[in-house]
Parts: sequence; structure tokens; C-alpha cells
Amino acid sequence: MDHLTLNNGVEMPALGLGVFQTPPEETRAAVQAALEAGYRHIDTAAAYGNEREVGEAIAGSGVDRSEVFIETKIWISDYGYDETLHGFEKSAAKLGVDQIDLLILHQALPSEFEKTLDAYRALETLLEQGKVRAIGVSNFMVDHLTTLLDKASVAPAVNQIEVHPYFQQREVQALGAKRGILTQAWSPIGGITFYREGEHTSTLQDPTIVAIAEAHSKSPAQVMLRWHLQQGRSVIPKSTKAHRIAENFDVFDFELTADELAAIDALDTGKRGGPEPTDITLENFGRPIPEA
Repeated sequence: MDHLTLNNGVEMPALGLGVFQTPPEETRAAVQAALEAGYRHIDTAAAYGNEREVGEAIAGSGVDRSEVFIETKIWISDYGYDETLHGFEKSAAKLGVDQIDLLILHQALPSEFEKTLDAYRALETLLEQGKVRAIGVSNFMVDHLTTLLDKASVAPAVNQIEVHPYFQQREVQALGAKRGILTQAWSPIGGITFYREGEHTSTLQDPTIVAIAEAHSKSPAQVMLRWHLQQGRSVIPKSTKAHRIAENFDVFDFELTADELAAIDALDTGKRGGPEPTDITLENFGRPIPEA
């Protein structure tokens, strides 16, 4: 498996299992299947409501805790300095761990950016205390990153954003690369685009991707994950099906050519599948994160 070195020297497996929208009752089995397939990186979030099941699956897997890279996220309802410190305690207790490998802020709060900055300051404190090994952000756009970098003592190690062939956010990626911030792709195979504007527009059926997949005797999903990995991104594909989880991990035995990479690059539509970052407010998206 490939590893990526974060800007503070911590090594992170490039490919992980995402558990966004995975019901808690299905999460244990999905994480167990991933660990059996060779995954050593699991991405969850306080807002997903399945941190406890992720922790239970890791604890019961027989894989040593030190071998599994655990990533989770603080939700906007827990922003603020003291609130975010407590958000860490809630997540760590649910996961059943003393230390989290990568802790990130789930969204920017553009209308209350001071709260976002206070939350990030709490992440810096947790990093200094050794309670987390690396810190980062998610869904931060260029202006959010620029403001944060202006104020922060520690640059984020990761910015987890929507990236797939149909939406590539090159400006955000370029700023990250310039400042040593790794881009981590959520929805890396474009799952969020599968039904868009009333049409079936699945990346899995895209003629360009299908042709490349056939040339390598791989699936379209494997080709898209390979595209990310060869361009230096971290990926966290999500599935609850054991055979898909294993298939998504089987991407380290082939390489795309420069022409194939360029052909996938050319598919960018500029259309976001997830919510607009400017729409994220406590009024619209705030919800309490339960205690452990």
C-alpha cells in the first residue's frame, strides 16, 4: 500500500475507507471487511453518528491499534475553543482511543469564521498535547484557507474536499500544494454525481473512464482511484459491500499513462455535487453531537 507523508512528518496510508452515510448497524461489518482486505486507514466524523462502531470494529479486528490510522472530524456545532476540545473528548471516547491520528474541522463556517478559527486553535492545542498526531480541515475553499493560514500557528496537514473526475477544484488543490496541505478526496469516484439534474450521469458509465478501465482489465472505480493516487491525493472511497471494499483496495498493481490521466482531467464539469460551502451555517446545518 502507498503511504503519504504529511507536512509534519506523519505517514498516512493513501487509501482509506470512508463511512459517510454508513448506518451504525452496518459500520462494524464494513470496517471489519476493510481491515481484512488490507486497509489501515478509516475516515469517520462526529456528524456521521458511527464513531463508536468504527472503534468497536478496530478493537475487535485483531489488528494492532498502532497499525490503523484513524481520522475523524469536529462538527460545526462544536466549534469554539473549549467546545472543540470537548468535541475531541467525545470522539476519542466513542472511538475508544486516547489519541486520534488525524482530527479535522468538518466545514468552514463562513458567516462565523471567528468560531472556525477558535476551533482550529483548539486543534493546535490538541496537537501540542499529543492527543492528535496531525490536524487539518475539510471543505475549505481558497479564501477560507488563506484566512486560516494567516492566523494559524500550524498549517493544516490535510484539506478533505469533493474531488472526482467531474469536479476537480484545481484552484483549491493548487493552493494546498503550494502550502504543503495534502488534498484528500471525498466522493473520489463521483458517487455524489450519480443522479444529478434528473439524469443518470454516473462517472462509472463515463465512456472515457470505461475505455481506460477495459484497457487495464480494471473497473471504472479502480481507474478513478488510481487517477487520484497517481496525482498525489489521498482517497477515502465508501462502500458497505465487502466485495466492493476489496475491489477499491486492489489499485496498487497498475499504472495509468500520462495520456489516460490527461483524458480523465479533461472530464471536469466544474459542477459541485455537495453543498455550497457558503451555504454552511449553524442555522441550516447545526445539530448537537451527542455525548459519549
